[in-house]
Amino acid sequence: MKIVDIRKLSTAELTTETTKLRDEIAGLKRGLHTGEMQNVRLIRNKRKDLARMLTVLSEQLTKETV
Repeated sequence: MKIVDIRKLSTAELTTETTKLRDEIAGLKRGLHTGEMQNVRLIRNKRKDLARMLTVLSEQLTKETV
């Protein structure tokens, strides 16, 4: 997901998306350890998306409190 799309989401939507991504990453890691999945780069990309979302979420939360 691109940063432009992430910035359009509200705070509530970002929190739900981050929980979904965390669950998805956990499932991908399980699949990697059991041998079902071979594409390690997919996990890396999901983690980067999660980091982008958390960064924008923290920016939005600091704007709301100030």
